[in-house]
Amino acid sequence: MEIPQIEAFLAVGTFGGFRRAADALRITQPAVSARIKALEASLGVPLFERGRGGLAPSAAGRVLRPHAEQLLRAVALARQAVHDLRPASGGALQIAAVLSICTYLLPDVLQRFQAAHPRVMITVRSGHSKEVLEMVIRGEAELGLARSLHHPAVETVSLRDDPLILVARPSEAAARARRARLEEIADRPLIFFDRGSSDWTLTHGLFRRAGLVPNVALEVETIETAKKMVERGLGLAFLPHLAVGRELRRRALVAIEIVDAEPISRSLDVIHPRQRPLSAEARALLAALRSALSEAGGPPRRRR
Repeated sequence: MEIPQIEAFLAVGTFGGFRRAADALRITQPAVSARIKALEASLGVPLFERGRGGLAPSAAGRVLRPHAEQLLRAVALARQAVHDLRPASGGALQIAAVLSICTYLLPDVLQRFQAAHPRVMITVRSGHSKEVLEMVIRGEAELGLARSLHHPAVETVSLRDDPLILVARPSEAAARARRARLEEIADRPLIFFDRGSSDWTLTHGLFRRAGLVPNVALEVETIETAKKMVERGLGLAFLPHLAVGRELRRRALVAIEIVDAEPISRSLDVIHPRQRPLSAEARALLAALRSALSEAGGPPRRRR
């Protein structure tokens, strides 16, 4: 087995096809095919099979996947160990982050980080999850901060759950009950943000799977705008816990549990390229992120 073969195997399994895997790895489709054929030849078994839904891992492919992921993690750790023997990299750190993390998490984290590392110059660029991923893969950012972001070319470190929580201002009737059925919520005025984003898609999918059409009162561009609209009583909204944790603790907003639907699961993730070890500055920032989130506490557990 060779590392590029393992990377190609994981990419094909993740994206369900050779063309999309080639795009993700930034190589040609024939190169991906050649790597998979060589890996299958070395193992003596086919790793993928075609079905009605397209390309899928074979029984051998399903067995191999966790070992392949573990192998790439071990390679990344080996690179990091060697990298750590080198002198410090010189005090510059590039970060890419989705807007919600830039707004609600980074200010506190960077205040803490710069107090301990005043000589480190930090550059922060924002974008949607796909843009954050692209910046990290292209080497324009050493760390990417996003929500529920996974890709074969990067290592993903999940820091904490960050589900989308239905919130209302305390005077709302639904807020006083603290629990509601999805059908009841669909009839209430609802505020959606960032049309086309993963959060927008997940929220609409919650109603679509239940055969319901939500009563969309407002569509806005940002989480912060949606939160302000909720605070003024213009409707309810599904917002990331990261964005409303402070208001929930102050009881400026109230969380409503949907009793007949699974919560919309998300996580706060840090991504970095598998093949490029982290600098000392990046590892220090990662530690600051973990510390800040640990002190802030996580979202409430769902009642059973």
